[in-house]
Amino acid sequence: MDWIIVISNRLIKILGAIVKAIAYPFHFIFPKKRFQIPKESKAFFTRRTPNKIAKIIWQTNYTNNVSLPVYVNYLFNRLMSLDWEYRYVSTEDRLDFMRSHASQQIANAFEQLTDGASQADLWRLFVLNYYGGVYMDIDAHAVWPLSKMIRPEDNEVFLMTKHNYSNYFIASVNNNPYLEKAIMITVDNINNKNIGGGVYDLTGPTVLNKAIGNEKVNQRRNQITCIQGSFTNEYFQYIDKPRGKWTYAKKEDLLKS
Repeated sequence: MDWIIVISNRLIKILGAIVKAIAYPFHFIFPKKRFQIPKESKAFFTRRTPNKIAKIIWQTNYTNNVSLPVYVNYLFNRLMSLDWEYRYVSTEDRLDFMRSHASQQIANAFEQLTDGASQADLWRLFVLNYYGGVYMDIDAHAVWPLSKMIRPEDNEVFLMTKHNYSNYFIASVNNNPYLEKAIMITVDNINNKNIGGGVYDLTGPTVLNKAIGNEKVNQRRNQITCIQGSFTNEYFQYIDKPRGKWTYAKKEDLLKS
């Protein structure tokens, strides 16, 4: 089965390259044209077999009015998740959610973060631990239908890239001990200003890898699960926010003074 998924991966990349090739002249001709990702989208159908992991896809971005490639990326994910709900959460709604549902300690730590990517890092851990579901970065897409990759009995599916876990795709039940630990590591980093090398260490994959450690967890390789950048790239993702990617954030500016 894995070799079939790998072939699917390659074909999707070809399709994505075509989308990007079309998008450059499209946005040159129509520079102000944007496509709106809905805040909620119901499942197109339901399956009788219940899942331990809630069938909800969570995504966030600085805006849901996006370029053509980002919108096609969203549509492709919906094709891969016809029996899943979809929920988009804005920057403002992330803050409201944390203030309404997180403990004072966690909410206060969240409000110390100044970079959108770091805020999204902590929010994704919290919302998955609160509700459960699947989180994917806005430029990421599944390479096979989610319900074929996430089994009804799974408590989590962590994404392995090379030798480390990534946080651009996480599937989990609510009240997951690994997510709870990752949240508290993040809060500790914020409170003690353990910025390390930047976003990656403060709130990103480094935190998740520390939380999991050497524990045996359910994992899948990214090549047969979820990859980034097939349909879009930095230009199209940040078309209205040049140099908005987390890699441009200065370490000294990541936390409020």
